[in-house]
Amino acid sequence: MLASTLEPTARYRRSRTRSRNISPRPALAVSTLKPHQYDLRPSCASLVCPDCKTWVPITGIKAKKQKLVPHDTGVARKDAAVRCQGSNRLVSIDVAFEVWQKRLEDGGAETASRRPTTVLRKPKVAPAPAVSQIAAQKQTAPTEGEPGDGRPLWLLREMKWVSTALAVRETDTRRAQLPAGDAPLASPPVPLTTLRPKRPTR
Repeated sequence: MLASTLEPTARYRRSRTRSRNISPRPALAVSTLKPHQYDLRPSCASLVCPDCKTWVPITGIKAKKQKLVPHDTGVARKDAAVRCQGSNRLVSIDVAFEVWQKRLEDGGAETASRRPTTVLRKPKVAPAPAVSQIAAQKQTAPTEGEPGDGRPLWLLREMKWVSTALAVRETDTRRAQLPAGDAPLASPPVPLTTLRPKRPTR
């Protein structure tokens, strides 16, 4: 038979193992991990391996010695078969099940209270125009009685003044002409010199 050329992949992690091998590394205390990084339920006792950061079953949870089952660093049956250094490492269960469960529930309630129920998005506000833009809008804005053809307001007013300048000059000329005849008799004479009141003498 020809030897297989396929590289071995990571093996499936069994919940229990009969291996009597024990890692020479010091025992891993559960109290050094966070409550959400280990599970003390007998049906699925496991923890996050500090070496490969993956969930690994704990064998012998009801026995005198607990240890991590042999496992690879990658995903089972997908990544390369590389044995983790945390395999067969002793585990010290120094946290009571009730204490761990209470810490887990308290942490979940605290996290839920920090999360908002609804996401309130801020409305998008258009940026305020510059002072020069506001002045340009006022100059080009049509007013009552003036055509709004887009020309500046000052130009429209100057054109209107040119159209009425002739009539204004004629009116000023007529006002400057004195009427023929004498002045009214009942009117007081107009002083020709500047009047300056004198201060009373003391």
